[in-house]
Amino acid sequence: MNQEGKMNIFDKLAMRLKEDRKTIVLPDGPDPRVVEAASRLSQEDILNVVLIGTEEEFEKASKETGFDLSKCEIIDPLKYDEMSNMVDKMVELRKGKVDAQKAEQMLKQGNYFGTMLVKMGKAECLLGGATYSTADTVRPALQLIKTKPGSKLVSSCFILMRDEEKLAMGDCAINIDYQDTVDKEGNVVYTAAQKLAEVAVETARTAKIFEIDPKVAMLSFSTKGSGKGATVELSREATERAKEMDSSLKIDGELQFDAAVSPEVAKTKCEGSNVAGSANTFIFPCIEAGNIGYKIAQRLGGFDAYGPILQGLNAPINDLSRGCNADEIYTMAIITAALA
Repeated sequence: MNQEGKMNIFDKLAMRLKEDRKTIVLPDGPDPRVVEAASRLSQEDILNVVLIGTEEEFEKASKETGFDLSKCEIIDPLKYDEMSNMVDKMVELRKGKVDAQKAEQMLKQGNYFGTMLVKMGKAECLLGGATYSTADTVRPALQLIKTKPGSKLVSSCFILMRDEEKLAMGDCAINIDYQDTVDKEGNVVYTAAQKLAEVAVETARTAKIFEIDPKVAMLSFSTKGSGKGATVELSREATERAKEMDSSLKIDGELQFDAAVSPEVAKTKCEGSNVAGSANTFIFPCIEAGNIGYKIAQRLGGFDAYGPILQGLNAPINDLSRGCNADEIYTMAIITAALA
């Protein structure tokens, strides 16, 4: 997307947030990139920003970077006056797995403390990972925030932008592959196809936030039975399960990528499809295909990629690359809050 077009969508999201202000937690401490992004978000009155650390740390960082943090709330876990309530709540959430002493130790860490602020309603969302690993950002979310009603799976998607074109791709970062979930008696309680279908429905919902009218292609190396294999059956069955989950969804599969995006190929391979030839939301049968696919689009196709955007959680929690810059933190904070 060109710079003007790119800013338009984020300007729209920022305008909405200014009218309905959200509070976001940035748990990575006084990192200079976080300080710059927090200053811009708060000074522009887009978000209420909560920073985790000591007043002294952030005062020093503010002076060193020249960015104003006066509109941010700084919370030091070691001085938090509701810590005892937070410990009790965490013990309740992690019943049988964490005692009070262990919970108190864990809550001294910004990632767990920040996640509990969201869980206890002190903030609507969290964006971490500038200094924490993906696992250290996602693990507290899975343990404490958990999945929202109607969801059993946490997944991710990327939004890709180039000029006026916007695409959504999932799952490219969380679910390695899709296997049936069985209970202790060996009964299947959640099929692989149901999982992939949930990724499709959630990715379509995320796409709408970015003004994408989702046309969902369940991708494969086969189009409508031209090939055979386990992932072919997975994509085909997941298409039917997704239709059951959301009857209004425009979705088709299984489709090869060329059939999904090329009207000419679609006429040859699957004429009459309401998605083939014009798909803009792509669901991959495994993380290998998804991760490779979005990176090809980014590096060779010239798309800007935003994400991973986590889906299925009770509250928006998103992860940054540790190599991110302040602009990326700023943008991802807006995206994260827009999901709240």
